[in-house]
Amino acid sequence: MTFVVTENCIKCKYMDCVEVCPVDCFHVGPNFLVIDPDECIDCTLCEPECPVEAIFSEEELPAGQEPFKQINAELAKKWPVITEKGVAPTDAKEWEDKPDKLALLER
Repeated sequence: MTFVVTENCIKCKYMDCVEVCPVDCFHVGPNFLVIDPDECIDCTLCEPECPVEAIFSEEELPAGQEPFKQINAELAKKWPVITEKGVAPTDAKEWEDKPDKLALLER
């Protein structure tokens, strides 16, 4: 099993989750984070750290968020690993809990 970063992270990208990951499985893109499913050890440490509740186990993905399992796997192969918390976008608070952000994902 792996954990998956879902739509609510798009344009929020708080990165609190990154520093607790013991295996450095997070990858960073322009406005989103992903988890490499081949590296994730299912430790559960990242899930409670996300302030916008965008991280779920693959078995507990909310309805409509299933495509993010493949998106995480795909983009983890392209984006660099991130191991330290960075600065969230200045407008992150405005994007929290907004629906239908997939079209805004910058690859």
